[in-house]
Amino acid sequence: MFDKILIANRGEIACRVIKTARRMGIKTVAVYSDADRDALHVEMADEAVHIGPAPAAQSYLAIEKIVEACRRTGAQAVHPGYGFLSEREAFPKALAEAGIVFIGPNPAAIAAMGDKIESKKAAAAAKVSTVPGFLGIIESPEQAVKIADEIGYPVMIKASAGGGGKGMRIAYSPDEVAEGFARAKSEAASSFGDDRVFIEKFITDPRHIEIQVLGDKHGNVIYLGERECSIQRRNQKVIEEAPSPLLDEATRRLMGEQAVALAKAVGYDSAGTVEFVAGQDKSFYFLEMNTRLQVEHPVTEMVTGIDLVEEMIRVAAGEKLRLSQADVKLNGWSVESRIYAEDPVRNFLPSTGRLVTYRPPQEGEAGGVTVRNDTGVYEGGEISIYYDPMIAKLVTHAPTRIEAIEAQARALDAFAIEGIRHNIPFLAALMQHPRWQSGRLSTGFIAEEFPQGFKAPAPEGAVARRMTAVGAAIDHVLNERKRRISGQMRPPSAVKFERERVVMLGRERQEVLVEDIDGGIAVVVGGEALPVVSSWRPGEPVWTGTVGGESIAVQVRTILNGVVLSHAGASAEVRVYTRREAELAALMPEKVEADTGKKLLCPMPGLVKAISVKEGQEVKAGEPLCIVEAMKMENVLRAERDATVSKIHAKEGDSLSVDAVIMEFA
Repeated sequence: MFDKILIANRGEIACRVIKTARRMGIKTVAVYSDADRDALHVEMADEAVHIGPAPAAQSYLAIEKIVEACRRTGAQAVHPGYGFLSEREAFPKALAEAGIVFIGPNPAAIAAMGDKIESKKAAAAAKVSTVPGFLGIIESPEQAVKIADEIGYPVMIKASAGGGGKGMRIAYSPDEVAEGFARAKSEAASSFGDDRVFIEKFITDPRHIEIQVLGDKHGNVIYLGERECSIQRRNQKVIEEAPSPLLDEATRRLMGEQAVALAKAVGYDSAGTVEFVAGQDKSFYFLEMNTRLQVEHPVTEMVTGIDLVEEMIRVAAGEKLRLSQADVKLNGWSVESRIYAEDPVRNFLPSTGRLVTYRPPQEGEAGGVTVRNDTGVYEGGEISIYYDPMIAKLVTHAPTRIEAIEAQARALDAFAIEGIRHNIPFLAALMQHPRWQSGRLSTGFIAEEFPQGFKAPAPEGAVARRMTAVGAAIDHVLNERKRRISGQMRPPSAVKFERERVVMLGRERQEVLVEDIDGGIAVVVGGEALPVVSSWRPGEPVWTGTVGGESIAVQVRTILNGVVLSHAGASAEVRVYTRREAELAALMPEKVEADTGKKLLCPMPGLVKAISVKEGQEVKAGEPLCIVEAMKMENVLRAERDATVSKIHAKEGDSLSVDAVIMEFA
């Protein structure tokens, strides 16, 4: 076994590998760029080596710098994590030449499976069912359109060296193919240093199901069940679960055996994932093989009890697999939510800045439910523009699917993040969605269920009653605190206006009565008395306690004369008044936001890649105006209506903040 390993990565996956290595008694070496000097993985590792400037191409993608860091520290092996160099055939070759072990598959397997074009050819040769498409190199937009016309629309344009949704576009027409081809090539070149793309038929209403395989260097390969990854946005996974609600045991075995056969055909000898696109009728086609650890590996670990990172390390050290296929048992259900630094109400555009508040829910096992949070950030840390916007992966495990979903919903409610925009409100709303809860999934789920984008819904029904009670309870705590100011004359019992309150839940008015009971208070809402018990104190970002005997968590953010409460996917401004205050508040004019319709504002912090128009130019609705790059993704900003460009404030290469004015229209 190794004495010391280096992790050639950053963020949550670097922290994840360090945890397992520490448990195994192996020392760890972190590498970091200028932007990650104060990162969590640097603090957690036994040693840390600086490897260059913030751009990944000059640091985390620089093979020679990683090899030199191994030489300097005496690291005997390297775990690549996912992304960056994890699927570059040249990386394990360079390590081998330096006498360093690669904790991953052999270079030949990476070459055969890591390249999406070559992997499809290998799968076809192995008689694995594949999606119809063109696997050759496409030289021009015109050739791309011709190929798409022959395959039939819609088609998927994908980067050959891609992953994480980057360099990927769905096209429904020749015009979309031409534009998508250019964008996919550009993103592929900047993200992977390889601009090759291919085109295949896009299966309508598909599901994304993948099989986890594990092989050793002695010819043994097993599969560890499947993961359902159909909840995606822009082809990037958002929520994953294991097992899949679609599969029965026979289909699971068929997919698993096919995945193992493919892995054995290429001599696969580590953890890897064979991805399939599946129809609602349980038909499936080989999509690609990821020759690395997947982002969503925790759900498989939770239902199998197998630490995949540990198995990768043991296999790399030459050990035989400690498990046979018969030893693999699936236990319960696990759900993972990817928490991203992105603004769901602004079409999920990236958000950067300082994590002013970062309070994840309590990890551990209680009552048959396990909560796990894999992260690489900390309160006070920075979310950089240079890397993937993931903040954390929140994982829950329970005996059944619905229990795992309910646990995930509670954990999301208890996860407080401030200082940047994030997608927790969206994830919390998804957990309440009937279609998600019933398991009727497809990769088009988000586009179909949120066609106008996402806006946190107003609370209704039982959620509204709970939030009303919590709002009244928070107001009660604040008032009790004020009443303890010394020198005040107090009546022997609470006066009427202290007990009779009006809760404004957004624009909805609700009269409540607050009564003292043993252990807390009771809030009478609509004639129903709800006992409220909590140890919440002013300033805490999450209210936890029971309302009507039900344990809940509610996020609390202070605003002028009130709070914003978020719970179960719903959010509302809550203000609590006396009856007279409520009458006066109703007379106050509403603030109207300024009209910015004649300006193009930068929707997220990013870099201006191109300005597509000139001052004085007339533009039509839908015409591209500029391209802004953030978190490795290129975003085309288009004209919302016909207009004339009157002034351009930004130029190519400018780094803009959110809501910066890019151009104005006449």
